[in-house]
Amino acid sequence: MNTKELVAYLDDYLCIHNVPDDPNAYNGLQVEGNPNIQRIAVAVDACQYTIEQAIEQGAEMLLVHHGLFWGQKAPLTGNYYRRIEKAIRHNLTVYSCHLPLDAHVEVGNNHVLLRQLGYEPTGQFLSIKGHLIGASAETEISLSELVSRLQNVLEIEPFVMAKGGEKAGKVGVCTGGAGSHIRDAVESGIDTFITGEGAHHTYFDAEEFGINVIYAGHYATETVGVRALAKHLEQRFRLETVFISHPTGL
Repeated sequence: MNTKELVAYLDDYLCIHNVPDDPNAYNGLQVEGNPNIQRIAVAVDACQYTIEQAIEQGAEMLLVHHGLFWGQKAPLTGNYYRRIEKAIRHNLTVYSCHLPLDAHVEVGNNHVLLRQLGYEPTGQFLSIKGHLIGASAETEISLSELVSRLQNVLEIEPFVMAKGGEKAGKVGVCTGGAGSHIRDAVESGIDTFITGEGAHHTYFDAEEFGINVIYAGHYATETVGVRALAKHLEQRFRLETVFISHPTGL
């Protein structure tokens, strides 16, 4: 597929120009490479390892959730230079989608993870600059069963702060580092909040608000979106895709 056509499709499908993001985040095409795409590597992060693996596995594009550029104006030196130099030298196109991928109702991290846990999302919460990015669903499940499902889906051992009771009545998901948004979850009527990670003090937030909070890993919770996007591109354009696993344990 022509690279420019694929990039235009991704920009439109993922709504990258309409979903607000961190001012330092840059969504969309980050490195222009091969003019045609047949094989796409997807990964959570653009780093030296994933760039090298994408090249080794014959991909013309690396599509990631966490990209190369976060607004920094540093000189192209050290590991920052090596990442970009490697991609350019091997004609590897790099495309990144951060919050727009979190929020997407079809292939987004939050909606996809809820579906994988067995629930169709029925609501959204957590407004970032006027755009809702979290996904929620009404459930009839015990907290222990929900944790077990999460373990099976993500193949991790989550950290559970069981401060809201044994029943998970309304579950909210906001993947990645959303631990600082426990109050937002509570104000949305959520009694069980699933995210990736949070700071030390968020334990007391969970305790004092009386909400179950599950930290399932920043990396692990954000593998689902790029995988779902890869499957979508396979089905729509018959492109080959490969997922590059590089877990951090965080």
